[in-house]
Amino acid sequence: MEKIPMTPAGYQALNDELKQLKSVERPAIIQAIAEAREHGDLSENAEYHSAKEKQSFIEGRIKELEGIISRANVIDPKTLSGPVKFGATVVLVDEDDVEKTFQIVGEAEANIEKGLLNINSPLARALIGKEEGDSVEVKTPGGDKDYEIVSVAYV
Repeated sequence: MEKIPMTPAGYQALNDELKQLKSVERPAIIQAIAEAREHGDLSENAEYHSAKEKQSFIEGRIKELEGIISRANVIDPKTLSGPVKFGATVVLVDEDDVEKTFQIVGEAEANIEKGLLNINSPLARALIGKEEGDSVEVKTPGGDKDYEIVSVAYV
Protein backbone atom coordinates (compact mmCIF):
# COMPACT_ATOMS: atom_id res chain seq x y z
CA MET A 1 0.00 0.00 0.00
CA GLU A 2 1.21 3.45 -0.90
CA LYS A 3 1.74 5.89 1.96
CA ILE A 4 -0.18 9.17 1.85
CA PRO A 5 1.91 12.26 2.76
CA MET A 6 0.18 14.48 5.28
CA THR A 7 0.96 17.35 7.62
CA PRO A 8 0.34 16.95 11.38
CA ALA A 9 -2.56 19.44 11.14
CA GLY A 10 -4.17 17.50 8.27
CA TYR A 11 -3.76 14.22 10.15
CA GLN A 12 -5.38 15.74 13.24
CA ALA A 13 -8.28 17.15 11.20
CA LEU A 14 -9.01 13.73 9.67
CA ASN A 15 -8.80 12.07 13.09
CA ASP A 16 -11.20 14.68 14.53
CA GLU A 17 -13.66 14.10 11.69
CA LEU A 18 -13.46 10.32 12.22
CA LYS A 19 -14.13 10.69 15.97
CA GLN A 20 -17.09 13.01 15.24
CA LEU A 21 -18.60 10.53 12.79
CA LYS A 22 -18.14 7.55 15.12
CA SER A 23 -19.18 9.15 18.40
CA VAL A 24 -21.87 11.66 17.33
CA GLU A 25 -23.13 11.12 13.78
CA ARG A 26 -23.32 7.31 13.80
CA PRO A 27 -25.34 7.05 17.08
CA ALA A 28 -27.65 9.89 15.96
CA ILE A 29 -28.46 8.21 12.65
CA ILE A 30 -29.05 4.85 14.37
CA GLN A 31 -31.55 6.62 16.64
CA ALA A 32 -33.22 8.30 13.65
CA ILE A 33 -33.59 4.93 11.88
CA ALA A 34 -35.13 3.40 15.01
CA GLU A 35 -37.63 6.27 15.28
CA ALA A 36 -38.53 6.04 11.59
CA ARG A 37 -39.14 2.27 11.94
CA GLU A 38 -41.72 2.98 14.64
CA HIS A 39 -43.81 4.90 12.10
CA GLY A 40 -44.87 1.66 10.43
CA ASP A 41 -44.70 0.69 6.74
CA LEU A 42 -41.08 1.08 5.64
CA SER A 43 -41.80 0.89 1.90
CA GLU A 44 -43.37 4.37 1.89
CA ASN A 45 -41.50 5.86 4.84
CA ALA A 46 -39.43 8.78 3.50
CA GLU A 47 -37.81 9.43 6.90
CA TYR A 48 -36.57 5.84 7.05
CA HIS A 49 -35.15 5.89 3.51
CA SER A 50 -33.49 9.27 4.10
CA ALA A 51 -31.93 8.05 7.37
CA LYS A 52 -30.69 4.84 5.71
CA GLU A 53 -29.14 6.86 2.89
CA LYS A 54 -27.40 9.15 5.39
CA GLN A 55 -26.19 6.09 7.33
CA SER A 56 -24.71 4.67 4.14
CA PHE A 57 -22.87 7.95 3.50
CA ILE A 58 -21.54 8.09 7.09
CA GLU A 59 -20.33 4.48 7.03
CA GLY A 60 -18.64 5.05 3.66
CA ARG A 61 -16.87 8.16 4.94
CA ILE A 62 -15.74 6.31 8.10
CA LYS A 63 -14.21 3.55 5.97
CA GLU A 64 -12.54 6.11 3.70
CA LEU A 65 -11.07 8.02 6.65
CA GLU A 66 -9.84 4.84 8.34
CA GLY A 67 -8.08 3.84 5.10
CA ILE A 68 -6.42 7.24 4.69
CA ILE A 69 -5.34 7.41 8.33
CA SER A 70 -3.92 3.88 8.26
CA ARG A 71 -1.72 4.82 5.27
CA ALA A 72 -0.77 8.30 6.49
CA ASN A 73 2.87 9.33 6.39
CA VAL A 74 2.88 12.35 8.71
CA ILE A 75 5.63 14.80 7.76
CA ASP A 76 6.27 17.80 10.01
CA PRO A 77 7.23 20.77 7.78
CA LYS A 78 9.14 22.38 10.69
CA THR A 79 11.82 19.69 10.28
CA LEU A 80 12.40 20.56 6.61
CA SER A 81 14.32 23.28 4.75
CA GLY A 82 15.73 24.07 1.32
CA PRO A 83 13.96 24.22 -2.02
CA VAL A 84 10.20 23.74 -2.37
CA LYS A 85 8.96 20.29 -1.33
CA PHE A 86 6.06 18.78 0.59
CA GLY A 87 5.00 20.99 3.51
CA ALA A 88 6.52 24.20 2.14
CA THR A 89 4.59 27.43 2.48
CA VAL A 90 5.25 29.32 -0.73
CA VAL A 91 4.45 32.96 -1.47
CA LEU A 92 3.98 33.57 -5.21
CA VAL A 93 3.41 36.63 -7.36
CA ASP A 94 1.62 36.17 -10.70
CA GLU A 95 1.87 38.23 -13.92
CA ASP A 96 -0.66 40.72 -12.52
CA ASP A 97 1.41 41.31 -9.33
CA VAL A 98 -1.19 39.45 -7.28
CA GLU A 99 0.41 37.74 -4.30
CA LYS A 100 -0.81 34.28 -3.29
CA THR A 101 0.30 32.02 -0.44
CA PHE A 102 0.02 28.22 -0.59
CA GLN A 103 1.16 25.37 1.59
CA ILE A 104 1.89 22.16 -0.32
CA VAL A 105 -0.02 19.36 1.41
CA GLY A 106 -1.32 15.85 0.77
CA GLU A 107 -4.37 15.15 -1.34
CA ALA A 108 -6.58 14.25 1.64
CA GLU A 109 -6.10 17.64 3.31
CA ALA A 110 -5.97 19.90 0.23
CA ASN A 111 -8.34 22.89 0.21
CA ILE A 112 -7.50 25.62 -2.30
CA GLU A 113 -9.80 28.16 -0.57
CA LYS A 114 -7.67 27.80 2.59
CA GLY A 115 -4.41 27.96 0.63
CA LEU A 116 -3.72 24.21 1.02
CA LEU A 117 -2.41 23.06 -2.35
CA ASN A 118 -2.58 19.38 -3.36
CA ILE A 119 0.94 18.05 -3.96
CA ASN A 120 -0.36 16.37 -7.15
CA SER A 121 -1.74 19.61 -8.64
CA PRO A 122 -0.03 21.14 -11.69
CA LEU A 123 1.07 24.20 -9.69
CA ALA A 124 2.60 22.16 -6.85
CA ARG A 125 4.39 19.85 -9.29
CA ALA A 126 5.84 22.90 -11.07
CA LEU A 127 7.02 24.40 -7.74
CA ILE A 128 8.75 21.26 -6.40
CA GLY A 129 12.53 21.71 -6.40
CA LYS A 130 12.42 25.46 -7.11
CA GLU A 131 13.85 28.12 -4.81
CA GLU A 132 13.13 31.68 -3.76
CA GLY A 133 13.47 34.04 -6.75
CA ASP A 134 12.81 31.34 -9.38
CA SER A 135 10.13 31.79 -12.04
CA VAL A 136 7.65 29.04 -12.74
CA GLU A 137 5.40 28.47 -15.76
CA VAL A 138 2.33 26.34 -15.07
CA LYS A 139 0.04 24.79 -17.64
CA THR A 140 -3.50 25.05 -16.27
CA PRO A 141 -6.89 24.29 -17.81
CA GLY A 142 -7.37 28.07 -18.15
CA GLY A 143 -4.07 28.52 -20.00
CA ASP A 144 -0.43 29.03 -19.08
CA LYS A 145 0.33 31.08 -15.94
CA ASP A 146 3.67 32.52 -14.86
CA TYR A 147 4.62 32.93 -11.19
CA GLU A 148 7.67 34.15 -9.33
CA ILE A 149 8.53 32.57 -5.97
CA VAL A 150 8.80 35.37 -3.40
CA SER A 151 9.55 33.17 -0.39
CA VAL A 152 9.71 29.56 0.78
CA ALA A 153 9.15 28.72 4.44
CA TYR A 154 8.63 25.58 6.50
CA VAL A 155 6.34 26.38 9.42
